Amino acid sequence: MELKSKNILVVGLARTGAATVQFLVRRGAKVKASDAKTAAELAPFLEPLRGLPVEFELGGHTESFFSDSDLIVISPGVPLDLPPVVKARAKGIPVIGEVELAFRFLRRPLIAITGTNGKTTTTTLVGEMLKGSGKKVFVGGNIGNPLIAYVEGPQDEDWVVAEISSFQLEAVGDFRPKISALLNLTEDHLDRYETFEDYAAAKERIFARQKKEDYALLNADDPLVSARVPGLEPQVLLFSARRAVPFGSYLTPEGIIFQGLNGTRERFDLGRIRIKGAHNLENLMAAIAVAKMCGCPREALQRVMDEFPGIEHRLEWVRRLDGVSYFNDSKGTNVGSVVKSLQSFREPVILIAGGKDKGGDYGPLKGLIAERVRGLALIGEAKERMFSALGGLTESARLGSLEEAVRWARSKARPGEIVLLSPACSSYDMFTNYQERGKRFKEVVHGLT
Repeated sequence: MELKSKNILVVGLARTGAATVQFLVRRGAKVKASDAKTAAELAPFLEPLRGLPVEFELGGHTESFFSDSDLIVISPGVPLDLPPVVKARAKGIPVIGEVELAFRFLRRPLIAITGTNGKTTTTTLVGEMLKGSGKKVFVGGNIGNPLIAYVEGPQDEDWVVAEISSFQLEAVGDFRPKISALLNLTEDHLDRYETFEDYAAAKERIFARQKKEDYALLNADDPLVSARVPGLEPQVLLFSARRAVPFGSYLTPEGIIFQGLNGTRERFDLGRIRIKGAHNLENLMAAIAVAKMCGCPREALQRVMDEFPGIEHRLEWVRRLDGVSYFNDSKGTNVGSVVKSLQSFREPVILIAGGKDKGGDYGPLKGLIAERVRGLALIGEAKERMFSALGGLTESARLGSLEEAVRWARSKARPGEIVLLSPACSSYDMFTNYQERGKRFKEVVHGLT
């Protein structure tokens, strides 16, 4: 892909956008960048761009700034229906995402992992399993470093493992992983997509360019995922907690079994694993299947499984105080994720939830709230709608801050119970991201005396 002297506009200037600008400048493009946020709001991301020959439009988007572009590259947070983008596409200006741009310069085989929940844990596990098998690996994409930052380097790794979001998949074209994985599909991001099917269709684009020599891993227990199997061109692997599968991973009382195409069976023991929850068994099955397709030996995978501590902000144990255990699940940003988290505990739970409403249905939480949640602390923009949907099922309170919610939860929790932050919402009403929210929760909990 020739970039030299091309007029290229980058839309969205957070971490991914800033890395894209730097890549394009180094490739000799004439670069412009546009963002709805102001220079003050973008200060940390603009600092690395200081002194580069880039024309900026900040604090809003204008059609004229877009109209003379040879190519527009959008960051994941920018929707394709942004009016200046729509008008540019109508004029025939190609629009691609950062992941698509990076892929066109990628020289190493790619493992791409998507799904509503479990992406980060599975991506990290696959990376650790490959490293533990002696392979050189880059892990990034929607977590860690953007793919565009990787392709600028020497690319001397054996594999590239990338978490890929639905936002990133909206604007792909030639994007073709050697191994793809769709872990699950539940309602999410309905503040961005008109319908759930639109969201699912974006996820499904991960398979669009794969060929018969590639591999696609799908969740056999998720009917919305397994319905995508017919018609896929790549070789299909499955993972299941309910039944044996012909090719892939499945759960048995003795552990996880990997069934190879050649009929070989390998067993992985679960007796020493440190991560908690049924959802993490799914993540382990998926990671094992992917790692085996990369030629990793059983012993190395078992060692990683036994030692893996889990992901920060995902059912992360914080402390035990007065017989009550506190867990940080700030990454539980949708209803499906919170369902999995609540299913991980047999003890009664005091649940802290709420944040920026994504427009989804809170109904799937009702049974678990009634059965397992003894107290519900609601915060953020979504608290009123969540209270209407769930507040009558258990003792509930609408509170003004995360700090108030922690104090309320502590006052209600009894020895042997759980205080769980699992918001079912994004964090952007009160925090910069879920990481900041999770760190603040841990600070507050560690401050309890």
